[in-house]
Amino acid sequence: MALLALALYLLGLLLAFGWRTLTQWRRTGDTGLRLDAGRPGTLRWWAKLLFVAALALGFAGPAAALAGLSPLLDHRALHAVGLAVAVAGIAATLAAQLAMGTSWRIGVDPTERTTLVTSGPFALARNPIFTAMAATSLGLTLLVPNAVSLIAWLALVVALQLQVRAVEEPYLIATHADAYRRYAAGVGRFLPGLGRLDPVAPPARITRRTG
Repeated sequence: MALLALALYLLGLLLAFGWRTLTQWRRTGDTGLRLDAGRPGTLRWWAKLLFVAALALGFAGPAAALAGLSPLLDHRALHAVGLAVAVAGIAATLAAQLAMGTSWRIGVDPTERTTLVTSGPFALARNPIFTAMAATSLGLTLLVPNAVSLIAWLALVVALQLQVRAVEEPYLIATHADAYRRYAAGVGRFLPGLGRLDPVAPPARITRRTG
């Protein structure tokens, strides 16, 4: 299972970051990568740091299992569920990325304006790419249920929460104003119906710390 989990993890990285970036560059001449982490110590910086840590730990989980680290649980049914969730998560990540079209980005440039995408998977959740990535990580954790994999999943969930709440939502509110507020009032943050925003509430001050 550890070797399969490692192969799926590398496939997911290759598709979500490598292939998608290349596709964006071929279509627009722009990679879509916005990797500036901002000032050290800001929530934006912590979100980036935790995301990178989660990616490293995601690789380390299967690698540790191959090296002999004992699982927290070991059951065939758990592995089967994990495999199904991981494969579905990889496919959903790619589908959601493609649904963004030329608006797809990794990271945020506060000076940039892209089209607000609200159709397809974005009609079900405002951040379906992140939802699918978290599901992929959970599936891999079930495939290789050791402490490292579990920490990787938890780090990713925290990183995604910080990125969305402290970086992306404030940017979208500042950029798209009432259009995003109306959208966010009717569509959940990561899951349908959960995490909808008050359409008249002002953005949190902390979200302005982008550089």
